[in-house]
Amino acid sequence: MNAYRFLNWVGFRELVQRLYRIEVAGAERIPTSGAAILVANHESIWDPFVLGVATRREIHYMAKVELFRRRPVAAVLRSLNAFPVERGGGDRAAISEAGRLLDRGALLGMFPQGTSKPERQDGWHRGAARLALVTGAPLVPVRLSGTRPLPGRTRIRIDVGEPITVPVGRPTIAAARALTEQMEQAVAAA
Repeated sequence: MNAYRFLNWVGFRELVQRLYRIEVAGAERIPTSGAAILVANHESIWDPFVLGVATRREIHYMAKVELFRRRPVAAVLRSLNAFPVERGGGDRAAISEAGRLLDRGALLGMFPQGTSKPERQDGWHRGAARLALVTGAPLVPVRLSGTRPLPGRTRIRIDVGEPITVPVGRPTIAAARALTEQMEQAVAAA
């Protein structure tokens, strides 16, 4: 049993939801099976844990490669369904891993802003859009509110928007850019 399943088994999701008074709206819009990509804004390093409250499905995440440099931390992250991505360079290995997961019908969680630090955010990255174009996986916009600052007691809200259906197509820069803009607007409106 991986750490993700263990935390689910011991009721971690419910504990986090009660502790932080997390309200979830639109969770029924997350597909209960099959490939899909949850795309969310990124306010805090806690966002992956918060996003996990929105669905009972296991979510797989890309996480910055720097987090995987220490073996014990890397082992825990992998057990939590995370895999490394070298940000800013179109990491082919990470994109291939994400594609394999989606081909197997997995749920992928992505934070297209690339970082939770506002001063380092430089627009939304096109990786989620490119993956959706290649695989045909729907993009599910999610807006997270109130996750900064954690771990203090706060009130958090998760709003899930209508999935964006994406037909399989060439992941050209123009197509990915247009889909990323649509995705960003959908997250803001969720």
